[in-house]
Formats: sequence, C-alpha cells, structure tokens
Amino acid sequence: MNNPLVHAFFVGRALAEAVGEQLENAVTGAMSELGKFDAEQRERLRQFTTEVLERAEREEVLSQQTPGQPSASSATSPFSSSASASEDLQTMIDDLRAETAQLRAELQRYRSSSPS
Repeated sequence: MNNPLVHAFFVGRALAEAVGEQLENAVTGAMSELGKFDAEQRERLRQFTTEVLERAEREEVLSQQTPGQPSASSATSPFSSSASASEDLQTMIDDLRAETAQLRAELQRYRSSSPS
C-alpha cells in the first residue's frame, strides 16, 4: 500500500467527504437561521397589524364618543386576548424549526459515519 496514487485517492475522497459535511452543516444552519428570521418578521408584521387595528378602533370610538359616554380606554379590542396565545404559538414553531434543523444535522452525521 505504498502506492502514492492510491494514497492520494483516499486522501481526496476523505477531503471531499469532510468538505461536504461542512457545507451541509453550514447550509443547514443558514436555513435554520433563515426560518427563524422569517418567523420573527411575520410575528413583527402581525404585531404591527394588530397595533394599527387597535389604534384605528380607539380613534373610531373617540370620534363617535359623546360627552356622557365612558372614555375610550374602557373599550376592549378583539385582538388583545389572542396576542399572547399567538406569541406562544410562534415561539413553539420557532423552537420546533430549530430542533428540526439540529435533528437533520445529527441524522446526516449518523448517515455519513455509518459504513455503506
């Protein structure tokens, strides 16, 4: 086994496998971060939309208010009760996406280390 060509072949193959694993880990991590970023942006957009609708509702109540009516601060929004539930759901989705990315990486490591 002192043949330099055979040795070069095995070194090249090992190098290609190692580079492939590193590339896969980098892509998996990037996709996971992209998923988290997307989820955060969607949540921010949802919160912004909710805030705008609540402001519009308050302004509408204020514009229709007569002197004998209660203040607009006593009005409730149909969106306020679902905000915390939606945040919890979004957090759970983000956590599941991160776990999925980790499991994919572990599965790939297992597949690459098992003999073919």
